[in-house]
Amino acid sequence: MNDFPFALFGTFMFAYLAIIILVLIAQWQIFQKANQPGWACIIPIYNIIVLLRIVGKPWWWFLLMFIPIVNIVLGIWVLNLLSKSFGKEEGFTVGLIFLPFIFYPILGFGNATYKGPAGNNFVPSVS
Repeated sequence: MNDFPFALFGTFMFAYLAIIILVLIAQWQIFQKANQPGWACIIPIYNIIVLLRIVGKPWWWFLLMFIPIVNIVLGIWVLNLLSKSFGKEEGFTVGLIFLPFIFYPILGFGNATYKGPAGNNFVPSVS
């Protein structure tokens, strides 16, 4: 009975690592679908710059991600542009934010194809 907390901790750590590996492999596939090197997803900082290239935003957006609150807004915006770059809607963006271990594999292993950087095709809506 004394080993129960350690066994529970080990089980959670195993599940956590499995989810991280699943999302990492899915990101590798997403990068490859976007004609970028898959290995770029495992290099810190460079992976964000490549992701910005995939969604059609300039590299200096990375610097804006060091500003508090702005980083949250830009992170959500980049995920929205990522989903739009693969032909998905805003609902898919919500899935990428709250359930990445489900929605990243859908992008990476599913039949979603890269349509091009969505950030370059922004047209403001006129109401």
